[in-house]
This record gives sequence, C-alpha cells and structure tokens, in this order.
Amino acid sequence: MSTSQRTLAAVVVTFNRLDKLKDTVAALLASPPEHLHHLLVVDNASTDGTAAWLAGQSDPRLEALELPTNTGGAGGFEAGMRKLVQDHDPDWIAVMDDDGRPAPDALGMFHASRPEDWDAVVSAVRYPDGRICPFNRPGMNPFGGGRKPLHLGPETYDGPPRAVEVASFVGVFVSRRAIRTVGYPDGGLFVYGDDHMYTLRITQAGLRMGFVPQIRFDHDCATFAGLEGRLQPIWKVYYYHRNLMLFYRQAAGPKFWLLLGPIVAKWALKTRFYRGQRRMFARLMARAVRDALRRRTGTDHAALLAKTQASDLKKGR
Repeated sequence: MSTSQRTLAAVVVTFNRLDKLKDTVAALLASPPEHLHHLLVVDNASTDGTAAWLAGQSDPRLEALELPTNTGGAGGFEAGMRKLVQDHDPDWIAVMDDDGRPAPDALGMFHASRPEDWDAVVSAVRYPDGRICPFNRPGMNPFGGGRKPLHLGPETYDGPPRAVEVASFVGVFVSRRAIRTVGYPDGGLFVYGDDHMYTLRITQAGLRMGFVPQIRFDHDCATFAGLEGRLQPIWKVYYYHRNLMLFYRQAAGPKFWLLLGPIVAKWALKTRFYRGQRRMFARLMARAVRDALRRRTGTDHAALLAKTQASDLKKGR
C-alpha cells in the first residue's frame, strides 16, 4: 500500500497541560496531509483553557473531543480510538500523550517503513536532548518462555526493526486489523499500565508488533524525581499497584499464582516510604490487590480522590 492510499490518524490525550499540548499539536500538524489525515485531541475535562484554545484552531484536520469528566489516560485513549474508528475508520492510529510528539519527519518515516509488515509499530522514544527515555522502552513478555527482557537495551536503538511484545503509548501505531482483533484499551484502568496491557493483548492474539528505531518520538517530560519509592499524590498508589498486578496476571498466566505471595510481600515493604501516610497506603494497597484479583476496573476516581484528600485534611496536610 502506498502512502497516498494509506490513511493515518492520531489521537492525543490531554489534561491541564496546555503548554505541552500546543507543541504536540504543532508537531503533528507540521506533517503534510498525505502523512497525517486526521488529528483527534481528547480533552479530559481540562480547566486550563484547553477547550477554548482547541476551538480557536483552524486546521481542518484537527478535531477535539471534550469529555465531561477526567477519565485518565486510559479512558481518553479508549474514547479517542473508538471515535476515530467510528467516524473515520483509518488504516492506522498513532497514539500519544500530550507531552509525547513526533520528531520532524517521524510520520513520513512511518509511511516509508513498510508498516504492512506489522500489525502495530513502535517508535523509539527519547528525551528532547536525545537520551533514551527509559520508561518508554519497548520489550518482551518476561514470562513468555525463555530469557526475555521486559525492556530492550540501548543497542537496539541503532539496529534494524525487530519484533517486540510490550510497548508504551508514546508513538505507537495501531493498525485497523489489530483493533478489529483485540478491540480497545480498557478505559477503566484510568492511569498506569493500560498501554502495556493493550499492546500485550495484541501480541498474545498472535499479531506482530515491530520496534522501528528509525521512527523517533520525543517525550517532553521530567525525569522521575522525588522520594525514592514514593508515589504522590497518594491516590496513585491504588492505580499503579492494581494495574501492575493485572499486567503480571495477564503476562504470567497460570504462573501468576506462584508469584502472588512474593509480590504482595515486596509491596508491603514500601510502607516505610510513607511516613505520615502509612494507614492510607495500607488501605489503598489492600484495595488494589483485592480489585486486581477480582479483575475489577472502572473505579470512581472522584470518590477515591475525595477519600484520600479527606485523610490528608484530618492530618493537617
């Protein structure tokens, strides 16, 4: 299929980061229409003027989907991909956060890379200064048999395209065939791990996902900093551990039950990082494990947020 015949749409999910979004939209719309046919920005109920800014843009390829509440990255990706398929049915959808954007000619490189050899294509994600972004490295299912690395090493970023099994939602291109086969991301995951679980579903369904390091995306985010091992705000403890356990369960299959005890024991040790919040940490962790074992997603985020904020107020935080 030639570039002129292949249709590519992009979905960007944003929440209260208008400065980042402006740069990402500009980078995407700098690509010619034959490389990018449509751009959908999913606004997760931002309160920083995002909706007004989007309404003032004139490029006919740009469309905004304003959600009534914040559904997290996972909810935004599900809603955006569903709308693109329903309204435009593109051959491919490129997926990214509001701080992840294509380097110049990245979309052209995608079209030139023979994407039809794959069912999903993964780009090389770097910081704007050129360093490899460590938490966006694609990799393999470490429980899939053999000694497989969860994340590829830096040497692969200068090598040829290669098959991978897990990737993050910065610069992932998903084909129509993949969507028809496995459906959409689970919006109920809210944040953390939705990308790993979705891309693993693609490869576990027998489809091929390729890492093409010649396609570069820049992730304009700060390197993780702060207290070692401590997630803040504390409500993130729930989503991170629930979704990580769901990923382990999906990736390991029946082996998961052998890993469950050591996983919970290791997580319990993190209590020492939460001085002043240990009781809330324990409650969130217990709920995360319980919901993961029940495969329960779709948590009421507003209620979860209110509960953790009320706990902080009682302690005068």
